[in-house]
Amino acid sequence: MRARAAVIPAAGLGTRFYPVTKAVPKELLPIVDVPALQIIMDEAIDAGCDHIVLVSSRAKPGLENYVTPDPAVVAKLRDLGRGAVADRLARIGTDVRVTITYQENPRGLGHAVGCAREAVGDEPFAVLLPDELRGDAGLLRLLIDSSEATGSSAIELKRVPMDEVSAYGVVSVAPGAPADGPFEITDVVEKPKKEDAPSDLIILGRYVLTPSIWDDIAALKPHPNGELQLTDALLSQTGRVPILGHLTTTERYDTGTPFGWLTAVIDIALRRGDTGPQLREWLSGRL
Repeated sequence: MRARAAVIPAAGLGTRFYPVTKAVPKELLPIVDVPALQIIMDEAIDAGCDHIVLVSSRAKPGLENYVTPDPAVVAKLRDLGRGAVADRLARIGTDVRVTITYQENPRGLGHAVGCAREAVGDEPFAVLLPDELRGDAGLLRLLIDSSEATGSSAIELKRVPMDEVSAYGVVSVAPGAPADGPFEITDVVEKPKKEDAPSDLIILGRYVLTPSIWDDIAALKPHPNGELQLTDALLSQTGRVPILGHLTTTERYDTGTPFGWLTAVIDIALRRGDTGPQLREWLSGRL
């Protein structure tokens, strides 16, 4: 089966962006004039997904408000000459089904994904971490194609300097793969010390998972901080079936910190025809 559902874990409170996230969900912070959540949903839709499962928190009603169809807003965008944005907004909740489920307590990524089980059902599904924006849907489409062709889960990987591995989930891979993959993953370690890391290949924020992962998530044991880690569920799955890792092929922005969000806004604004020339001129004079 081909993955048609996309799970977006968005229940986090965004404490690194306080005080703004006291009132505005981090996922709705604008990338110029389009919320980050819209960009994430666009990526999923462009990769072929037609069901968005938003894992939210009851403390973030703005997310539910945003994905609720509002013809008046769409009409106003068209009146303003912003037809392309209107089209992107109009398909959410109409052509593309949206299901909202809630994570009552912040218990880690594994728990957040597990909250989507009933909504997704017994089929492959994508997971998109909303703190990571991509330049296009190419990588997610590659993962979906891989999973459909092999029947295995497929996840995004990236090579990083060994000094950086302690901030990520790091994988071991079976020998014999080409340098650029795909890689058969044999082990997963969450945030290892540099000297204990099995490789320089880290897991990034795009996954396509087979439904057998649900039982692995249900069996997770909490870490000392109380969190249930998705990497532990992936490790459990590798004991039964292969998981394939693919090196990232698209541009990536990490918007999980204020500086990362700011660089994404500036970079994307510079590329847009309506904002790029003016911003570039202003920056040149300012700097």
